[in-house]
Amino acid sequence: MKTSSPWIAVLALCALSNVGFAEEKTKTAIPAAGADGWISLFNGKDLAGWEGLEGYWSVVDGAIQCSETMENSKQTNLILLYSKDNPEKFANFEIRYSFKWVTPGGNSGVQIRGKIDNPEMFHVGGYQADIDAGNSYTGIIYDEGGVAGGRGIMSNRGEKTVWDAENKRTNTPLEKSNAEIAAKIKPVGEWNEVVVIADGNHITYSINGQVTTEMTDNSPKACKNGVIGIQMHGGHTMTLQFKDIKIKMLDKK
Repeated sequence: MKTSSPWIAVLALCALSNVGFAEEKTKTAIPAAGADGWISLFNGKDLAGWEGLEGYWSVVDGAIQCSETMENSKQTNLILLYSKDNPEKFANFEIRYSFKWVTPGGNSGVQIRGKIDNPEMFHVGGYQADIDAGNSYTGIIYDEGGVAGGRGIMSNRGEKTVWDAENKRTNTPLEKSNAEIAAKIKPVGEWNEVVVIADGNHITYSINGQVTTEMTDNSPKACKNGVIGIQMHGGHTMTLQFKDIKIKMLDKK
């Protein structure tokens, strides 16, 4: 989620062939799906397939780690691209991953159907499955960078939101309240398991088996497809990790 800093750090999924950021990049196809239809987006060893600003992203203990301090903070993303010139367009899919806050401060999230709106900074805007170390925003859907129409928090934790064709919203409560859902999200130092389903105009975000929010987006500003990205929000001293990142394509709508 964007709050006060003008910068963001994103890790992008790109066409790297088991090389570091400074080495020559070669275009590769998206990894093949297994017999169960799942495609692994992170090999647990290096950042092959991902691209982001140097100095913020690494692999530690089999997980993607993003780390910054207030002094070197930039608002950027690490993005999965499979070719920066022709980034992969993910439309209808289920994505699963786990995240763990290593430090007690910070803000992050995973961009889905994202748009690269600042290539030099690897910044990706659009739908974000938001997380923060303070557990205030974890579980919401946010419009990063205003790419989805400048709609800010698009769907609150504990609510089901429908955006109509006139870009107006209607909110109804989920079975579990915001407070009940927040209590199921594990604290700093523990892993949380996430499932995000983007199926047509419907997005469902779940953490540790609990639906945190649902959104139906019939707005003309809706994001139809785009890249996958991990955000590192600027303005923090923070470290967090992501692992077990995999995606399954759904039938086209």
